[in-house]
Amino acid sequence: MSKELLRMEGITKVYPNGFMASKNVTFSVNEGEIHALIGENGAGKTTLMKILFGHENCQEGKIYINGEETKIANPLDAIAKGIGMVHQHFMQVPNLTVAENIMLGIEPGKGQIFDRKEAIRQTQEAAEKYQLDVDPNALIRDLSVGYKQKVELLKVLIRGVRVLILDEPTAVLTPQETAELFVQLKALRDQGYGIIFISHKLEEVMELCNRCTVLRHGQVTGHGEIKDLDPVKLSRMMVEKDLDMKIDKVPATPTKTILHVEKLNYVNDIGKRVLKDVTFGIRAGEVVGIAGVEGNGQTELSEIITGLLHRTSGQITLNDTETDGKNIRQIRELGLAHISEDRMKYGIAQNLSIRDNIASIYLENPRFKKGLLLNTKELNRFVDQCIEEFEIACTGGEEAVRFLSGGNIQKVIIAREFSCGANLIVANQPTRGIDVGTTDLIRRLLVQYTREKEVGALLISSDLTEILEVSDRLLVMKGGQIVAQFNDVKSLTTETLGEYMLGVKSMTTEEMGELF
Repeated sequence: MSKELLRMEGITKVYPNGFMASKNVTFSVNEGEIHALIGENGAGKTTLMKILFGHENCQEGKIYINGEETKIANPLDAIAKGIGMVHQHFMQVPNLTVAENIMLGIEPGKGQIFDRKEAIRQTQEAAEKYQLDVDPNALIRDLSVGYKQKVELLKVLIRGVRVLILDEPTAVLTPQETAELFVQLKALRDQGYGIIFISHKLEEVMELCNRCTVLRHGQVTGHGEIKDLDPVKLSRMMVEKDLDMKIDKVPATPTKTILHVEKLNYVNDIGKRVLKDVTFGIRAGEVVGIAGVEGNGQTELSEIITGLLHRTSGQITLNDTETDGKNIRQIRELGLAHISEDRMKYGIAQNLSIRDNIASIYLENPRFKKGLLLNTKELNRFVDQCIEEFEIACTGGEEAVRFLSGGNIQKVIIAREFSCGANLIVANQPTRGIDVGTTDLIRRLLVQYTREKEVGALLISSDLTEILEVSDRLLVMKGGQIVAQFNDVKSLTTETLGEYMLGVKSMTTEEMGELF
């Protein structure tokens, strides 16, 4: 029988507002296993890991490491006791090298003099030991997402941890990068490491993990050996119902062009040409997907279309009106709705209520005006309808958004944007880090609105299953350019798509055809 590396027993956490995030949770990790921790957003996964990693304390419960009860004061204490965490959003300094990032906090040298050669030597030695091929002298800002993840793994492993927490590690990886990561994780497992794998991708859990624990509403609702489970059983434990993630789509029948982008170029503040003559269009009645490894211009493209960034050159026409020189509000008034990839920065105001966040874009809407004044009664009625229609789990419209789970925060944004009457929806990573129930809702809404309301949608996503399931037409971006177009998405595989995303394959202009 495998040795138990870690045990959390009877963990209960209640926040000052009375919300019980964890209730009598027991969770363990054995030597040489990958243990999946799954559940909807707000189920308590993050809270449990924050307690384990020393970010939070708990009112009740005990933590055992190698059979001995311990208290974990902070993240540095957690690392010292053998627990490391690779966060979903990497903790790296872009302008430093790989070796400098890995050695932050444990810099070799005498006094305040940094021994660069020794840092490089230690990095190379660790890279060989853990089979994580990295260049110690490469700058973080020049690396792909998959490469940066190797750096994060090395940064944790070099500190001597034995239990690894991985939070949504494949959220931004291509299939090829995911496959490579899984090889590395299995190698670590075979060396005796205990790995906690947090993911919403049930197919990955089935492929990689040995055991799983399912949380719902802060309590354990299921656990067991993966070999005895399947995705249907797992989803039922997570959301109390069976989910069919397949979308039965009525074939798209696109009509007029809503958005036309012509020879769009963008040079960023350090002089790098991020977008290179990007040309494409979106028609009413279709979902156009954009796939690509992160950092190939997708974010800049969406932010320029929505007015968050200013283009260097090129034309953007929305509903027959050029958007150059218009601010965010004016572009929205042309018929645009926006779901940003950074929901906490651009999607919501954390300290305001659900009501204020939904109402924020409607304050000048004639529907909610009574003369020169705001018709608060009508606006409040509308917000209450949104809360009910989009199933936002909350105590009421006056609850501050910061108290909601990630999935319910996204529902607030979805409710606001899908109800505003726009005929173009720009959705950038709309389901990243979101539970399967909310993910299913968002995907179905994108398809439903394009079919029933003559809306056009631009979907930018790192989830290749999502991009293939939802898109009617698919574009691939690499190096700031569109390098492929697929009109027959149904016959496309994730492996083939990954080859275009990584630049192994590309299409000529003639092969791509008309980009509308």
